[in-house]
Amino acid sequence: MDAFVTSAINNGIGTITFFHPQGNSMPSLQLAKLTAEIENLGSNPAVKVIVIKSGGDRAFCAGASFDELTSIKDIETGRAFFSGFANVINAMRKAPKFVIARIQGKAVGGGVGIAAAADYTFATHEAHVKLSELTIGIGPFVISPAVERKMGTAAFMEMSLNATQFYSAQWAQQKGLFAEVFDTITDMDTAVDALAEKLANYNPEAMQLLKQVAWENTSQWDTLLQERAEMSGKLVLSDFTVKALKAFKGK
Repeated sequence: MDAFVTSAINNGIGTITFFHPQGNSMPSLQLAKLTAEIENLGSNPAVKVIVIKSGGDRAFCAGASFDELTSIKDIETGRAFFSGFANVINAMRKAPKFVIARIQGKAVGGGVGIAAAADYTFATHEAHVKLSELTIGIGPFVISPAVERKMGTAAFMEMSLNATQFYSAQWAQQKGLFAEVFDTITDMDTAVDALAEKLANYNPEAMQLLKQVAWENTSQWDTLLQERAEMSGKLVLSDFTVKALKAFKGK
């Protein structure tokens, strides 16, 4: 199946689904489409709550597209590439509706960032998480504000330094990344639907104001996340990262 990003609206619930055949990894085009769908549903008066999910049953999101990472040859291209996840996170933050994330499988790098930027995140016990950026000579700079806000600096640094380790969904729930964890996708989807249906019937004005309160003191993220994208854009051109990417691609 080819990559896609789609959205549908049903009874006030706007559902965005993304898919990529390489573990739901995210090239720039996918990230731009995801950002646009979040912004569109956020501004649509027919939508009261937004649900973000990915296709398949094994991986929620493998993070940035490895193929695109290896093609970056200059700082501007690198900055633009890493701005993709920055734009997604900021769109989730600024959407005047609550965003629910449905994490059915492993989340790596930017996938963890999406889970963290959601207002409420459901997961299955298969939703192991990892921040692997240090292994290729960069860091989880763009997503760090969202992850630290949700999990705290200690948990963020634990994941970042142990860059080859997957952490369990139960650990992620204990640290605050996931609100609820389920044994099966069916059980999780039942819970996602139940919360989304409740929120779709609440006062939209009250929910918008509550979201503003929850995201207070994050207005600087528009600038901050772009600055972080530039940090990664520079590092991806370093000798260390170029060699690490070649070695990884050669496996």
